[in-house]
Amino acid sequence: MEKNKFQLVFLYVLLAFCSEILTYDLSITIDVSEQRLYLEEKGSILESFPISTSKFGEGSVENSYKTPLGLHQIKEKIGSEVAENTIFISRINTFRVANIIELPIDSEEDLVTSRILWLDGLEIGSNKGPGIDSFQRYIYIHGTQEEGLIGQKASHGCIRMFNSDVVYLYELVEKGTKVYIKA
Repeated sequence: MEKNKFQLVFLYVLLAFCSEILTYDLSITIDVSEQRLYLEEKGSILESFPISTSKFGEGSVENSYKTPLGLHQIKEKIGSEVAENTIFISRINTFRVANIIELPIDSEEDLVTSRILWLDGLEIGSNKGPGIDSFQRYIYIHGTQEEGLIGQKASHGCIRMFNSDVVYLYELVEKGTKVYIKA
C-alpha cells in the first residue's frame, strides 16, 4: 500500500512537471509588410528572421500563388535530421542538395529545401475550406535555394527562410504552434 502511495505521488509530481513544460507557449507572427517572421512566447519576441513571401501578393484563392493571411497552425513537420539544403519534392526527401544562390536572382525554380512546416488555416471562409484552404494549397514555411531573395517578395505563396534559420526554427516549434500571417 505504501509503495502505491509513493507511485501515485511520483506520478502526480511528474504530471505537474510535464504540464509546466507543455505550457511553453510559442507562436509565430509573419509580417508580410516587413518580410519578417517573429517567434514569440506569450507576446514577447524571442527571435526575428528575414523571410520571403509571395511575389504575387497576398490571398487565399487556390492556384493564385499568393501568401494567405490570417491564423494558421503548424499541422505537419517534415525533414527531421536531413542535411541542410536537402531538396524535397512533394514533401519527399530527394537526397539531393540544392546549390544555394546568394545573389538576388530569380531562378524561376521554386525548390523546397531543408525543412517543411506545413500550415493549416484556422479561419473558415478565409484560409480554410473549398478553394481557399492553406493546407490543401501546400502552404509551407521552408528553406529555399534562392537565399539572395530573402527579405523581398519572391515565393510562389509559401514563406521562404534562409536554410539555417528554418532548421533552427524547426527545432523550436511543435505541431499545433499557431502562426499568424498579417499584411
